[in-house]
Amino acid sequence: MKLHFHTADVFTDRRFGGNPLAVFPDGGALGEEQMQEIAREFNLSETVFVLPPEDVAHSRRLRIFTPMNELPFAGHPTVGTAHVLATLGAIPLTGDETRIVFEEGVGPVPVVIRSSNGLPVFCQLAAAKMPEVGPPPPGRTSLADLLSLEASDILGGMNAPQALSCGVPFLLVPVKDRSAVRRARVRLDHWEATLKPFWAPDIMVFSRDPENPDYHVRARVFVPGMGIAEDPATGSAATALGGYLAARDTAADGTLRWTVEQGYEMGRPSVLEIEVDKTGGEVTGIRVGGKSVMVMEGSIQL
Repeated sequence: MKLHFHTADVFTDRRFGGNPLAVFPDGGALGEEQMQEIAREFNLSETVFVLPPEDVAHSRRLRIFTPMNELPFAGHPTVGTAHVLATLGAIPLTGDETRIVFEEGVGPVPVVIRSSNGLPVFCQLAAAKMPEVGPPPPGRTSLADLLSLEASDILGGMNAPQALSCGVPFLLVPVKDRSAVRRARVRLDHWEATLKPFWAPDIMVFSRDPENPDYHVRARVFVPGMGIAEDPATGSAATALGGYLAARDTAADGTLRWTVEQGYEMGRPSVLEIEVDKTGGEVTGIRVGGKSVMVMEGSIQL
């Protein structure tokens, strides 16, 4: 049996930037073990298998695998799969904006596909879950040792590290500048002793000191628990970051926006756009979007 696949680079407007993704548009013939084996063979951050939806009102069901395990939700696979299926015509575009819903382990995930001249140019997901705050993380000294930084590099007070989840838990670690972001290195022995058993073992290190003056945040994401040393663009972490930033913004109502640059240290520049709705001081909606480009296609023999 041969199965066709496509790859796309996600959260970028140029090939070989962003976060690469493999998509199998017709994955219904595969079992879970085969999906995991294929994801391990591709060895990308995630590989997506597209299945028919369980609810006919939805567009597709997605199963998302890292090289190590299946995820209930992930941002760059959601955005990238929407782009791939729309480019292939598997999801018909209905105008400048096409609204679809993907079924994922976390629940229904709404997606907006913006198009121009009949082709997708930007896809944006809406988080299925509002931010859930986890337990207090280890102290700054422990985190600094784990990240090969100084304790003084890590912010405190209202801007202290916090564990958050919008479907996948992340430990958000704010640092003083992009030099600290650049210097961060995960010491695996410290990670295994300190964060591996923690509620949020995966880490986003970020600073409000971007390289591009038009952006707002510089970030790196380390995911050793999923077999990914560093991820070049992480939509699920960006949804959690949106919740973190919005909770510290003085605005009680309205839509807040941030643009995040990630992957620069890996040579894969990525741009993620975050929108957060607040009503009465509470977060009521989080959206993350970006551009994608098609890269490869082929088939795998099973």
